[in-house]
Amino acid sequence: MKKKTSVTLSVELLHTIDRLSRDSGNRSQFIEVALLFYIDQTIRKERNARDIELINLQADRLNEEALDVLAYQVDG
Repeated sequence: MKKKTSVTLSVELLHTIDRLSRDSGNRSQFIEVALLFYIDQTIRKERNARDIELINLQADRLNEEALDVLAYQVDG
């Protein structure tokens, strides 16, 4: 479902949007796709930051485990 809304944009940005959306001729669709892309990237960055935080919290244990595994390897 779509809902009509109003936003205020700079003239320069509006000109750029119009130029880039010229092929489709649909400014609203262009803005919607751009926002969805931005939102997806923002969510992905947040998720990656949380993953890095969790990895860092476990880094010492994971490094010890990796060193333990490496100790079992035999020189070739």
